[in-house]
Amino acid sequence: MSHELNADFHARVAMDTAAMAWQASPSPSVWRKRLDLSGPAEAGRVTALVRYEPGSRFPAHEHPDGEEILVLEGTFSDEHGDYPAGSYLLNPEGFRHAPFSVDGCLLFVKLRQFGGPGRAHHAIDTAALDWQPGNMPGRSVKPLYAAPDGIEQMRLVRLDPGAQVPRHVHDRGEEVLVLEGAIADEDGTYGKGSWLRFPDGSAHSVRSEHGAVIYVKQGHLPPAS
Repeated sequence: MSHELNADFHARVAMDTAAMAWQASPSPSVWRKRLDLSGPAEAGRVTALVRYEPGSRFPAHEHPDGEEILVLEGTFSDEHGDYPAGSYLLNPEGFRHAPFSVDGCLLFVKLRQFGGPGRAHHAIDTAALDWQPGNMPGRSVKPLYAAPDGIEQMRLVRLDPGAQVPRHVHDRGEEVLVLEGAIADEDGTYGKGSWLRFPDGSAHSVRSEHGAVIYVKQGHLPPAS
C-alpha cells in the first residue's frame, strides 16, 4: 500500500522536529520521525530522523536507489566502520550493510534518493574538514557531494552572527536541516532541528541573528511543471 507524507514536492514544507513524537520502526529499539514519505510505508522514498537505542541492530540489507546519512549524535556503525557524530555517508544503489549502534545514535536519513548505477560510496568525517570561504561575507561551507552535472549538491553551511543571504531562487529546489543556532526568512524563524523544503522556483532571503550551522541539499527536487 502506498503512503504519502509531504509528498507534494512542489509545495514548501517547514517542520519543527523537536515538537514531533518518536514513532516505532520495524525494530523495537529504533525510532523515527518521518519528514516526508512517498510510496510503501517501509520501502518508499523517505526522509527521517532515526534514533538507535544502545545495542540496536538491523539485519543485513541492500539499499535500492541508495541511502544518505548524516550522524547527528553518538556513533553509527556497520561492518565497514564506525561513524561518530558529524560523519556523512552516501551509500549507492545496491549498497549492502548490517547497521548497529553500541551506545546509541541519532541520524538524519534519506532513503531512495541517491539512485543510479555507478555511483560511489562516500564516507566523510566532516569534523576533520576545514570551513571554506563562502560566496558572500559571513558564510562558510564544507562541501559534501556534487553530482557530475553540478546540479545536485550537498554541503554544510555556517552563518556568522548577523549574516544575511540576499533573496535567491531555488533551481530544482532546496532542503535544509538546522543543526545549530537558528535561521529566519520572510515566513518565520527556525531553530535547531527545523527541517525545511523549498520547491523548484521558490525564493526567499535568509538571515541568522546569532549564527547557525545548517545542512543544505539542492538541485534534487522535480522541476516546476
